Amino acid sequence: MRLAALLAGLVLTALPMPVGSADVPHLPKRPMRVMSMNQCADQLVLALLPPERIASVTWLSRDPDGSLMAREAMRVGINHGLSEEVVRQKPDLVVAGSFTTAATRVLLRRMGYPMIEVDHAESFEDIRRITRQVAQAVGEEAKGEALIARMDRQLADLARNAGPRLRVAAWDGAGFNASEGSLYNAVLEAAGADNVANRPPATSYGRPDVEVLLATAPTLLVKGAGLGRKPGLRDNVERHPLVRRYWDGARTLTIRQATYQCGTPMVGDAAIALRAELRAAAARVKTPLPFASARDL
Repeated sequence: MRLAALLAGLVLTALPMPVGSADVPHLPKRPMRVMSMNQCADQLVLALLPPERIASVTWLSRDPDGSLMAREAMRVGINHGLSEEVVRQKPDLVVAGSFTTAATRVLLRRMGYPMIEVDHAESFEDIRRITRQVAQAVGEEAKGEALIARMDRQLADLARNAGPRLRVAAWDGAGFNASEGSLYNAVLEAAGADNVANRPPATSYGRPDVEVLLATAPTLLVKGAGLGRKPGLRDNVERHPLVRRYWDGARTLTIRQATYQCGTPMVGDAAIALRAELRAAAARVKTPLPFASARDL
């Protein structure tokens, strides 16, 4: 019967859905079997709910390089984002993300599973909005507000005790990243870093290169851990002799992608930890870059 229902749903996805269709399932007030199909939503669900109310989160949530809630994820079941797993686990609420495939989302709605879809956060305000969305859907508004308030206190404390800004280049192996308006850049700024990728001359180049890096002369390169990604042609810039000569070793700080990849209230903790890492790395730098001007120090 389950297989027949699944196949029927697959057929139905080929049919157009009328505007204003009434087949969108009603969300339960207090779901007891919540299933997350998005790595970032995983962390919100884990922070808001006890394990007994979580049907599963994605397998990615158990990777500490990509998740700030990896330890908590070990206490609940996992899924691989497959509609068959939804049928088997029978959640009373599915939390999907903007990167969950459209076909899967349509299929699950057609099959009657209550679902919310969350955006990818690119700012602290996005984090507040998305946290409230998920908290309301799972019936834990007070817990959601507590998480937001804690993050806001942490960000305020960081701002009050900013200290001297540290000039860094967010670097991904092929060149600058963490552009203005990204969550990555917001976390760097909260941690006390000034990302030269968003300052001239870096911003005047369509494709960053070593000459621009030399001109901006950041104290540190900050790299996100690659989550198992194998080196490719895009890493050629990083292997340039001048990059290796001046920024290898103490001048390169590798951080977990979990620090900035997902917009959750736990980024407050991540920003605090990143500030400590940045200051410790800067303290290990004994001499200034020979080509740095006084304004760059």
